[in-house]
Amino acid sequence: MQKIAIIGNAGGGKSTLARHLSQHLNLPLFEVDRYQWLPGWEHPPAETLDALHAEWLAHPGWIIDGWGSWANLEKRFAQADTILLVDFPFWLHLWWTTKRHILALLGLSPHWPPPGCKPWPVTKRLFEVMWKIQNEMRTPLITLAYQFEEQTTLIHLRSPRQMNTYLKHISPRNTT
Repeated sequence: MQKIAIIGNAGGGKSTLARHLSQHLNLPLFEVDRYQWLPGWEHPPAETLDALHAEWLAHPGWIIDGWGSWANLEKRFAQADTILLVDFPFWLHLWWTTKRHILALLGLSPHWPPPGCKPWPVTKRLFEVMWKIQNEMRTPLITLAYQFEEQTTLIHLRSPRQMNTYLKHISPRNTT
């Protein structure tokens, strides 16, 4: 495991999983949300994100957490040796996102929102995007991930229990 793509709806623990794996496997972590949002929730130019993504993929090893453009997802999956698809029940994604947002509003969330961004202005939009991912993008995402099943290790995590079991079996010597 040297090139790991982690994807799924918001609030599923992707970033926590990514940070754990990065520390455990000593791989650089690239969190898409940290780069696709400028202060004030502004988007950088698409060309900037595409160039950053290409730089990340050029590393000999990486963990990339998050979405970005569909074209970049396809490139990422094509180069990944491992795809972790976090696909919990939607109510759980909603609950964990709500909890994270409340903590952020209280100033108690160390990883959300991105630097220079306040959590409140995007709260409604975030839940709309989550709904869209669940109802319009989830099936195409799963289909895309499974297109790479023969060339990668695809791990479809459907519950927190499965994620915890997966993490318990990861060790530096057991990463092939």
